[in-house]
Amino acid sequence: QVQLQESGPGLVKPSQTLSLTCTVSGASMTTGLYFWSWLRQPPGKGLEWLGAIAYSGSTYYNPSLKSRTSISRDTSKNQFTLQLSSVTPEDTAVYHCARGDFYGLGRKDDYDSWGQGTQVTVSS
Repeated sequence: QVQLQESGPGLVKPSQTLSLTCTVSGASMTTGLYFWSWLRQPPGKGLEWLGAIAYSGSTYYNPSLKSRTSISRDTSKNQFTLQLSSVTPEDTAVYHCARGDFYGLGRKDDYDSWGQGTQVTVSS
């Protein structure tokens, strides 16, 4: 059974870079044709896909956030990381990591494994 766990600071100041890590257990990130995604859900809004890193290491980003988003991985730790730069209060959300057969999908049902999520608040 694949499990994903997000970790990172719960509070980030405006203009700083948000950095979150997703630790994967029960499966290797390089095994199988999977995409490992980051998504978020701001308060009172729907789910938004941010980006993904593929089994091959290729990365894919939401065009609306591409200039501020970077996703990388550490295969030795079976982890992948989200960095979102120049954050504003509009980036306040619950951030999730997930595994799926595709990237760019915006529904929880599109993913076969899903982290519980971590609240990130952007505030001074």
